[in-house]
Amino acid sequence: MHSITQYNCSMHKTFMFRLYPTRHQISLLSDTLELCRWVYNETLATRKNAWEQEHKSLSLYATNKLLTGWKQAYPELSRVHSQVLQNVQERVELAFQAYYRRVKAGREKPGYPRFKGHGRYDSFTFKQSGFGLQGNGVRLSKIGLVKIKQHRPVEGTIKTLSIRRAAVGSWYACFSCETEPHPLPTSAKAVGVDVGLKSFATFSSGESIANPRFFRRDEQELAKAQRKLAKAEIGTPERASRRKVVAQVYQRMVNRRKDFAHQLSRSMVNAYGLIVLEKLNTQGMLQNHCLAKSIADAAWHQLVRYTLYKAEEAGRACVLVEPNGTSQRCSGCGQVVKKSLAVRIHDCPICGLKMDRDENAAINILALGLQCLDVSPRSHAASAAVE
Repeated sequence: MHSITQYNCSMHKTFMFRLYPTRHQISLLSDTLELCRWVYNETLATRKNAWEQEHKSLSLYATNKLLTGWKQAYPELSRVHSQVLQNVQERVELAFQAYYRRVKAGREKPGYPRFKGHGRYDSFTFKQSGFGLQGNGVRLSKIGLVKIKQHRPVEGTIKTLSIRRAAVGSWYACFSCETEPHPLPTSAKAVGVDVGLKSFATFSSGESIANPRFFRRDEQELAKAQRKLAKAEIGTPERASRRKVVAQVYQRMVNRRKDFAHQLSRSMVNAYGLIVLEKLNTQGMLQNHCLAKSIADAAWHQLVRYTLYKAEEAGRACVLVEPNGTSQRCSGCGQVVKKSLAVRIHDCPICGLKMDRDENAAINILALGLQCLDVSPRSHAASAAVE
């Protein structure tokens, strides 16, 4: 099965900026999250009870009508913009839709929507109104003008604004915008990319990208912070402080991994007109307990997601192909050459081709992508040479 990005007339893009609220504004933002959490749990409980007691499924419209009565019973809900509360109930609706899809797919554990515990609700969304950029800040309804670090202009038409609290206590504004694509000049250059653990990525051109191993780099520091956290007494300020240190270590790894994936995906989209990537079953691969930590640290799926949307915006072609057999098949003659993961060199006894196994796989991945587009490798190589 193959999938290709489509070049559309418009696309949705999210711009995320750091917020610097005052102490009073942090209190208001935190109160808003708690009130949203209450509405989420109350909506979920109402729908759950309606089904268990009356075998009745409540729609989103029916739960929206309940908000009026809840506001009368709990006046503190008036401190939250009405559309923010409506979005909370939309999230419950989406959680149920995802649950029904998993049930229909026949999953063994479909996972019924869960109630949100204290500190487990970290964002709220203004759907259409209640916010606006103003100078060096963003004005939020019921909260006021919050200072924002806008490091680049917001493009297109702003559709929604989500305010998110990170685990380390920092706050972010995420503007979802409808923008026009920014196509790059056409290019006949193509590349196949094979991802791995020894090298993060190997290109069909022979270039390889070293695996940064962000988790392994900070693993000892994380273990030390976690040991200190385990020794702190539950419910004390000291434990809260140490929990924040652990969260900061994790956040630093996440930021480094995202920055790496963004830069690599951007360089590929700028350089190639066609990018062929593997369609990996990462969840299945994580069942290998010997390699699960390294696979999760590599975050190959993150690179694929970033490359797909960047390619769509730039008008480039990005193809996902099934990687089955790409490491075993010879890219020179097509003969299957069986080898274990420990064998890092592809040595074909038929045609004599000898090269790194990941480069051989990348060449096969590129060939599959060209086959998907109904382009022969030879004709594509000739057009690329002319360019």
